[in-house]
Amino acid sequence: MMICPETFYETNLKGKSPEQILTVIRRLKREIGRLKNVMEHPDYAQSPRICPGEDVRIWSLRMYLERAIVALEETGERYVPSAVEQKAAAFDARIPNIHQVVFSIGGHFTGYETKTFTIKGEQVHTYVEHTFYLKPSNFDDSQIEPLDKEEFLEQLQSLHIGEWRRKYDLKRFGFEVLDGIQWRLEIHYRDSYRSIRICGNNGYPYNFSRLLELFEIEISI
Repeated sequence: MMICPETFYETNLKGKSPEQILTVIRRLKREIGRLKNVMEHPDYAQSPRICPGEDVRIWSLRMYLERAIVALEETGERYVPSAVEQKAAAFDARIPNIHQVVFSIGGHFTGYETKTFTIKGEQVHTYVEHTFYLKPSNFDDSQIEPLDKEEFLEQLQSLHIGEWRRKYDLKRFGFEVLDGIQWRLEIHYRDSYRSIRICGNNGYPYNFSRLLELFEIEISI
């Protein structure tokens, strides 16, 4: 699969009217939303994998969407972002002001692991707690190397958390599961910005596995 925004422009956008470009933009956004829903469905893990995967397709569609918006504005037409896009842009703009990120995940029978990432200067310091284990025998924070602030925030931005729902569960798919895995993400800022809280009960954003990789958490979901 060749991913080239300029080739996409030549094939789908060049010479088009603003109305036609807007039609392409709407189509791209619908497809991104559809792929997210596919990945967030509880049966996704059991579905046969196709190549390229949904995550790669979402990534490529984002680039095509960015090029389509530029093409629209090159015609003199102003692009008006949706409420979701405005919320995502506002989140990205506040990323440099993040002071602390708190993430908790687990279940009634396995206990809950909580990781707190606090930015101090150019480093991110990690503090770990677990409801079933007592410190310091199980978690010696002094042995955890600080993370690089710039890299940490860049990876956080790449997750597009500003597009996430505030709550994830299986009810929107017609399922209901007792117990299972619950998680909570809190993002706190060093200024007057209101903290962000996102949670889930056996439901997850489409790119949740990348969040777990960033936070170095191993758990089966």
